Amino acid sequence: MSDDDYYLSLPRRPAGASMLLTGADGRVLLVNPTYKPGWDIPGGVIDEGETPRQAAEREIQEELGLVRKPSRLLVVDWVLPPTSRFASTQFVFDGGTLDEHDLSQIRLPPHELSDWRLAPHPDLDRLLPSPLARRVQAALTARENGLIYLEDAHPVP
Repeated sequence: MSDDDYYLSLPRRPAGASMLLTGADGRVLLVNPTYKPGWDIPGGVIDEGETPRQAAEREIQEELGLVRKPSRLLVVDWVLPPTSRFASTQFVFDGGTLDEHDLSQIRLPPHELSDWRLAPHPDLDRLLPSPLARRVQAALTARENGLIYLEDAHPVP
C-alpha cells in the first residue's frame, strides 16, 4: 500500500486507538483488513463516549476475540494526511506479550479481517505503510524508553 493510499484509508474521525501486541519472541502481531489493502496493527476508531483505552480494549476483543487490558500508553501520533484537511490523533497502548495459549484463542471477524501473523521487526517496513511502520517502531522503542510523541509518525524532540 502506498503512503497516499494509507492516508486515504484513515477514517475521517478525530482519533483512533490500537495495541502493540507481540509474541514471546518479540515479533509484532499484525492483522490483514478486508476493507483496505495491506497489513495493520489491531485497533480502530474511538467511538463517541469512549476513552482511547476503552477503544483499544474493545477493538482487541472485536478484532481478535481476546479480552486484553491495555497497559501503558506508548505513542501519541498527531496525523495530518497530505490529502486531507482533517487531522487525527492515534494512540498506541502496550498490549503485552501473547503466549501460545493466547495465540490459539485468536478469532478473526471474517467481514473485517482475513488473516493475522507475527512479523519480525525487520519485516515491518516491508509489510506496513511507512507512517504506520514508523509508529510501530516508535511503540517498540517506547516499551524500553517511555512515551513517545509523534507528528505524522515522526518523533518530535
